[in-house]
Amino acid sequence: MTHPLPIQFQETDLDAIAEFAGRLALVAAPDEVTARSPAARRINKLTKGALNRFLASDAWEKVKEGASVDMAWPAGLAAEALQVVKADRRADLATARKAGAAIGKSVGKVGVLVLAGNMQRAADLSLGLALRAYDFEVHQTAEPTLRGPVSMMVKDPEAVALAAKPMAAVAEGVFFTRDLVNEPANVLTTDDFAARLAAMQELGLEVEILEEEALEELGMGALLGVGRGSESPSKVVVMQWNGGGDEAPFALVGKGVVFDTGGISLKPAGGMEDMTMDMGGAGVVSGVMRTLALRRAKANVVGLVGLVENMPDGRAQRPGDVVKSMKGDTIEVINTDAEGRLVLADVLWYAQERFKPCGMINLATLTGAIIVALGHENTGVFSNDDGLCDAFLKACKSEGEGAWRLPMGDAYDAKLKSRVADMMNSCGRDGGSITAAQFLKRFVKDETPWCHLDIAGTALLKTESTLAPKGATGWGVMALDRLIRDKFEG
Repeated sequence: MTHPLPIQFQETDLDAIAEFAGRLALVAAPDEVTARSPAARRINKLTKGALNRFLASDAWEKVKEGASVDMAWPAGLAAEALQVVKADRRADLATARKAGAAIGKSVGKVGVLVLAGNMQRAADLSLGLALRAYDFEVHQTAEPTLRGPVSMMVKDPEAVALAAKPMAAVAEGVFFTRDLVNEPANVLTTDDFAARLAAMQELGLEVEILEEEALEELGMGALLGVGRGSESPSKVVVMQWNGGGDEAPFALVGKGVVFDTGGISLKPAGGMEDMTMDMGGAGVVSGVMRTLALRRAKANVVGLVGLVENMPDGRAQRPGDVVKSMKGDTIEVINTDAEGRLVLADVLWYAQERFKPCGMINLATLTGAIIVALGHENTGVFSNDDGLCDAFLKACKSEGEGAWRLPMGDAYDAKLKSRVADMMNSCGRDGGSITAAQFLKRFVKDETPWCHLDIAGTALLKTESTLAPKGATGWGVMALDRLIRDKFEG
């Protein structure tokens, strides 16, 4: 997998600044018109006042907080560039990470030396740097982008390193998710996906793979119906992290459709190549479980992912078919492209029957309708429990990951009524994201606090974002890790 750049923290060494041959990144306050920190004063002296002239210029005033400007090949320095980054020493979390991302985007093969001085959120700056330095180049035949070492000069390197350690685990989880979502479907088959998760046993996770025979015995007719037309066998992978006491685990459930053609209800050709990301929910669950194991979280969490491929074939399920879920409810398949909810229905029920979780969150790239409603800035959130939902939204806000709660209700649920079965899997375009959530709610027990996250608009972007290049974002790993830390670790 792709690993984040290692970052070393050290005391400020003024002599080393002049001799460093890579990129220098200097963090300067928005109101800084003359060099303040010892590092900045040394740079200003070496550049014969060039830094002060820049800080006093209109160009610096126009730079937004968290953004930066390059001074290429500055006279008096061995560095190939001096990157001046605008961020106050008391910058908030979002600004600190944005500033780090500005540096991470520009890391070259010679490396970068970050002069963060006494910045209070230097660890968050390092996380932003690590996340934005991500590249997915495994399938390119050209020489991969080389990124040199990263060092940060800070006031208290031991304290910053201690604060950054759990953040490094989060970055690993985000990268794991991004790699999974970015992989093409001919590589990330259900077998390959399961094997990558099984390899996390070396981190201390308990990993169990349920094959089709076991799923048949459990009665997972809804999930198995989705994969009938594929050569790739359907699976459910269970990952357990037991870092707490005797308390019931918190459950994460992910949709893992490794490729979605729409099945017999075939999707249009244009854009179908993006359906390699239809396992995004399972990718996020996997990334969170990796993070928890790496940072040795003091909580009990179980992650379950349903892995299938939705293909058109002589054996594929048809519109009009009726399948029976593990719960025992029957479902009329109106649209074979509404397959993710069929996968989740069985895995949600299995999670509750086996683990009796204290709460449960599922994630899925479930509906195009959520993109119409919220665009690519926010994940759609649906819930049966205000306490869990509010805690999750608070975690999202803390981590800067956009999320918005949408309504649910009996009127939406009534639209699922079927003439021949207990319910339909699809009931039209109006309120499509909400009716999909109502479908899932039928497989959630009344006593189980639950949230459904529709990440269709946030899992993969066509343009770069603050913390990621274009492609997979890893949305949700940071927020869910924060939720578990705040709500279940005390």
